[in-house]
Amino acid sequence: MAMPPPDRTTLLGRGSWPEVRRIGDILRTETVGGMLLLAAAVFALVWANSPWSEAYRRIGQQTFGPAALHLDLTSAQWAADGLLAIFFFVAGLELKREFVAGDLREPRRALLPVAAALGGMTVPALIYAAFNARAGDGALAGWAIPTATDIAFALAVLGVINTHLPAALRTFLLTLAVVDDLLAIVIIAVFYTGSLHFGPLLLALAPLALFGVLVQRRVRSWWLLLPLAAVTWALVHASGVHATVAGVALAFTVPVLRRTPGPGPGLAEHFEHRLRPLSAGVAVPVFAFFAAGVSLAGAGGLAATLGDTVALGVVVGLVVGKATGVFGATWLVQRFSRARLAEGLGWWDVFGLALLAGVGFTVSLLIGELAFGAGSERDDHTKIGVLLGSLLSALLATVVLRARNRHYRRLRWVEERDSDADGVPDVYQGRDPGADV
Repeated sequence: MAMPPPDRTTLLGRGSWPEVRRIGDILRTETVGGMLLLAAAVFALVWANSPWSEAYRRIGQQTFGPAALHLDLTSAQWAADGLLAIFFFVAGLELKREFVAGDLREPRRALLPVAAALGGMTVPALIYAAFNARAGDGALAGWAIPTATDIAFALAVLGVINTHLPAALRTFLLTLAVVDDLLAIVIIAVFYTGSLHFGPLLLALAPLALFGVLVQRRVRSWWLLLPLAAVTWALVHASGVHATVAGVALAFTVPVLRRTPGPGPGLAEHFEHRLRPLSAGVAVPVFAFFAAGVSLAGAGGLAATLGDTVALGVVVGLVVGKATGVFGATWLVQRFSRARLAEGLGWWDVFGLALLAGVGFTVSLLIGELAFGAGSERDDHTKIGVLLGSLLSALLATVVLRARNRHYRRLRWVEERDSDADGVPDVYQGRDPGADV
């Protein structure tokens, strides 16, 4: 009797060459942006604790914008509400690209990053809630703070420690962060919307729809699209929904071209190529500059901060919760799908990435401001918790991933070898993609 064919379903498969090449381009941009983000955060933290800290606070509190439109915002608010809308627009484009035309359009390939992202958000939220169940004074409002992974910050860590992650791990990290961004967007829209005004929200549908019509017709003229995007953003801001949600809504109207690689980018690729450097190199670092500058003395000192269950919940949620959630969800997918890890990868590698997922920053700081109010004592404690939790996660991930760096270097050599110099590595021409997850 013939033996049944072996189960060839794998976790953390390498994926297709076009997708690996595209993700490589994205990660290079995000890595540079992550370095700028780190520099901006460190600069702000040092300045806020220097003798010139008052000047730093004055810059963040400087107000400008049309008061008649209720847009007379501080510099810090413009960074959080305005510049981060660019970040979320790019995130929305990436989300749509992944699930419409990317490798994740296949349910089996989408299963792992979706499950890992859900686990990586659920466990930290539960840990935070456990620390703050009896704290009172609205402490539970910050339950979502430790649920976010900052891909730019994580990639900056990888750049600093010079780890040669293979394509499968880099792809998993990015797609995990993409799904994480989607869930963060939903959380902000649903749980951190204050007083909702339906009038402006309904009015926002008109410029949003017109923007959608134009991009569906492949219009690229900035002088048409940018005013419509700005009006949509302003109306969403006036409605009480956090204005960054407008960035995602606009991105979802942009058509994604489903085709094999050919000449000319689609419109989503065009916008992403133009705006990703602006998002990674300007929007996120500027937000980090205004958000990370917390005075340790003003927060009562590190000891007082760590005595606050809010800060403790954030730190433990990022360090323990993220690692447990991502690793546990990945193990459960493997257990119940009867899949196996791709050749050359082990659970130690999954654990290293799970620790790296605890590097939260941009969205975590944003949610902290929404939960407790920018500049409040608890917001300051949140910032310190996010910085400390991210630092601990980065250090632990460094230890785990550096231990495997020689092995990763060999895997990268195999993946990048192109003996016939045709621009496509040999491994992507001679392998059967099978049914990778």
